[in-house]
Amino acid sequence: MCNEEEHAGHTSHAEHAMARRGLIVTGAAAALTLGSVSFASAAPRGSGTPRDGGTQTEVVRGTLPPGSPDYVYLPVDVPRGVREIRVSYTYEKPAVPAGTAGNALDIGLFDERGTELGGEGFRGWSGGARSEFFVRADDATPGYIPGPVRPGTWYIALGPYTVAPQGLAYEVTVTLEYGPAPERRKPVYPAERAKGRGRAWYRGDCHIHSWYSDGRRTPAEIAALARAAGLDFINSSEHNTHSAHAHWADQAGDDLLILLGEEVTTRNGHVVALGTDPGTFVDWRYRARDNRFGHYARAIRRAGGLVVPAHPHATCIGCNWKFGFGDADAVEVWNGPYTPDDEVSLADWDSALAVAARGGKRWTPAMGSSDAHRDPDPIGTPQTVVLADDLTREAILEGIRAGRSYIAESQDVSVTFSAAGGRGRHAGIGERLRVADDDPVTVRLEVTGAPGCSVRFVTDQGVLHTAALPADGAGTVEWRTTAQYATYVRAEVRHPAVMPPLPGAPAALTNPIFLGGH
Repeated sequence: MCNEEEHAGHTSHAEHAMARRGLIVTGAAAALTLGSVSFASAAPRGSGTPRDGGTQTEVVRGTLPPGSPDYVYLPVDVPRGVREIRVSYTYEKPAVPAGTAGNALDIGLFDERGTELGGEGFRGWSGGARSEFFVRADDATPGYIPGPVRPGTWYIALGPYTVAPQGLAYEVTVTLEYGPAPERRKPVYPAERAKGRGRAWYRGDCHIHSWYSDGRRTPAEIAALARAAGLDFINSSEHNTHSAHAHWADQAGDDLLILLGEEVTTRNGHVVALGTDPGTFVDWRYRARDNRFGHYARAIRRAGGLVVPAHPHATCIGCNWKFGFGDADAVEVWNGPYTPDDEVSLADWDSALAVAARGGKRWTPAMGSSDAHRDPDPIGTPQTVVLADDLTREAILEGIRAGRSYIAESQDVSVTFSAAGGRGRHAGIGERLRVADDDPVTVRLEVTGAPGCSVRFVTDQGVLHTAALPADGAGTVEWRTTAQYATYVRAEVRHPAVMPPLPGAPAALTNPIFLGGH
């Protein structure tokens, strides 16, 4: 499967041929493991002794063919006395025919504890966002976890995301720096409570990227934009790494709750681990065929978080959701600027609502987030507005899990949605109104901040009522129905259509109110 590989470095040992490589199974995922890079037999450059701060460098070259495994591991034998490991890499990007994927190679690092799926060896991942990184006890490149460089076999993880027909030719440079290790810093995490308003509606953006994965903004820049967008909470959600967790504490405050998580970026879809315990790492090295997602969904919940499939119908390679929604606590139906794939996600979610409602089964709430990476991506467009008992991690997650939330285009848009019927009974977003099948029910939506928009009431039969809002975007719409006619009702506030036959992009979407005695 593999070509011959060349080893070049600064020592005579580097001229020796590498050991044979082979295909091994690591946990649930097949992976290619290359021959080891060894530094043990050569003295470091510099004055010649490890304590004098010398360095050693090795260069590995090879080519991965089309059809390579998802992950390729390059073992590195790290001797004693190393204070820092540095890695850089390049790869060829040959021209390919139109419609054919070119080369894209991700990179990450595991330490001497190994690459076992879900193990403790993870030390960082930058995907394709960086061409070099370092790790030492007191610091690391964004995306990577600081900590001691212990002796043993470390592993550089290569992820051939796409491979051109010509193959993927790469070069990896590994440098070890010797000397006393700096003192390890104890991580500090943001508080799990901010100064709230008691039981109230709180606005948040739960899918944001900083420079700790493939974003370009610092945590400080994101926090400032979140405050400007009127947000009460955000969630750290870097691709396949928890390295940002220890860098948010200074940005939290009485007015901004910062939750910690990860965007678990598999080859069969992405899932936001929302509001997990500080320092939680969730592995991503599996596909739907490996039957491992349920295990990691449970791991997210054990860490106190929620499982939220992200942009389930996105068209990018590996983005389309293949794991099913049985393990989801909520689902992202609106991701960034509203696009046709969001419309598909919304329709798919609505169909699942109808099935759950008719069978009296558990339903999955909807969420919206910006997925902002860099300028000009707006933070808080859209945002999830949650009814919570207070501005705490526990209360916000409970509100999302219960579906007591709606999605708004911005802080300018607010809605109040309720249903009344039977003997003076009332229900709000995410709740159930228990009435007889033929009892009259009045559904009421109050809207502000949506000029030029219209209202749609959507049920398990589809759209059953529409109304235009006044020119200033503030108004109240009522509709009468029964539980026999509508098993549930949810509301959409939409802009005018600009591309027929698609409806206009929404200004707000609510989770449903269920009607009837189920």
